[in-house]
Amino acid sequence: MWKRDEAVRQPAVPTNEAAAAAAHAAGAQASRPDNFARGQNERDVVNIGKSVVIKGELNGSEDLTIEGHVEGKIELREHVLTIGPNGKIKAELFAKSIVVLGEVIGNVSASEKVDIRENGSVEGDITAPRVAIAEGAHFRGSVDMQNKAVKPAPQAAKPLTPVQSEPRPQTAPASGNVQQGQPGQPGQRVGV
Repeated sequence: MWKRDEAVRQPAVPTNEAAAAAAHAAGAQASRPDNFARGQNERDVVNIGKSVVIKGELNGSEDLTIEGHVEGKIELREHVLTIGPNGKIKAELFAKSIVVLGEVIGNVSASEKVDIRENGSVEGDITAPRVAIAEGAHFRGSVDMQNKAVKPAPQAAKPLTPVQSEPRPQTAPASGNVQQGQPGQPGQRVGV
């Protein structure tokens, strides 16, 4: 019978030095900006810090997180706009999806969803097909949840149109005590 040599066998639990070396190698590899390692679902996100103040129009083609102050108009039609907990916004907002953790004064329009999280505040009208307001959030305004992106109906046969027919002559009923009136009125019979 064959017996394994105990000296050649590696320990089941790594030593502290081996664990530290493995963690360092994994951390270095994870922190390295490698575009090939990025998932396709991951998107570029731009951050505007607490000390930044913007007055005017803000347009972009990437996701945006705002922690500072913005006055004017923010437009990110195909991207996500996040107002951070320190963000103070006095602007009209237009984005695919809007998440509010800070304070917004102005109308908010999203093509997908508006999400006001706990401690978030919106004073203005919201237009979006989906709206979520968390417990502890503040909202003052109106909500329009009509889906603005109405898909056109598929091309079908021509729509049915009412056909004009010749009025039929009315004949006297066989039994008496029947009221004559307009066809289609409830409670009245018309002789045929």
